[in-house]
Amino acid sequence: QVQLEESGGGLVQAGDSLRLSCVATRLSFGDSAVAWFRQATGQDREFVFCINPSGVIRYADSVKGRFTASRDNAEDTMYLQLDRLKPEDTAVYYCARARTFDCRTQPNDYDYWGQGTQVTVSP
Repeated sequence: QVQLEESGGGLVQAGDSLRLSCVATRLSFGDSAVAWFRQATGQDREFVFCINPSGVIRYADSVKGRFTASRDNAEDTMYLQLDRLKPEDTAVYYCARARTFDCRTQPNDYDYWGQGTQVTVSP
């Protein structure tokens, strides 16, 4: 079964850190960008961070200086380091593989998605 699986979410306090992982099964990241999105309750899914096969990154302004992503192309794994977390970062975080080499910010540009991992940040 082709899938992406996220892990590493949890309940933390404001200012804490988390590291999310995304592992691909029977799916190669190959020449595709990979990204993290998040979706808070009652809101649309929003772009967080993307990294292409060459390591070029793109991220949302709301996470600048606090989040960073990395990928291991040999292991088809990607990570999202979340530092200095804020209550407004509370959401389900999803990893996804793009249809393209370059990073895109719209969910429709991604063809494979994980099931998500919950991140909850208390004040």
